[in-house]
Amino acid sequence: MADFKPKIVAFLCNWCSYEGADKAGGQKLNYYAGIKIIRVMCSGRVDPYFVLKAFREGADGVMVLGCHPGDCHYRKGNISALKRMRLLEKMIVQFGVERERFMLDWISAGESEKFQKTAEKMTSRILNLGPLKLEGYVKRKAAQ
Repeated sequence: MADFKPKIVAFLCNWCSYEGADKAGGQKLNYYAGIKIIRVMCSGRVDPYFVLKAFREGADGVMVLGCHPGDCHYRKGNISALKRMRLLEKMIVQFGVERERFMLDWISAGESEKFQKTAEKMTSRILNLGPLKLEGYVKRKAAQ
């Protein structure tokens, strides 16, 4: 466990969360470098399958970060994401993934410090939980 380097996947909305992360980098705000950022046009475009696939392919944690509700560039994309991801949070437990390994949050383009704090919070959570150990059907599917 001392050598554990968590694999965290972050799906970031192009217009807000990605810009917040970019500004965090530009301001040299430190956060865990092992977070793999995937830029999506809108958090509403993140299919729950993408989150499940990330876990199945070795992610120890997954974040979906979008525009604040009411500020979506695609009007209601983040509201769609909220509805889908709340259902997904209930489902992942059935697949052997602790609820704490998933995070949905809202970060605007100007919230670089919030991005840093959110990234650090997720990293701390995953370090405390340790590596994800998938069992049964999910593990067999991942090996195929």
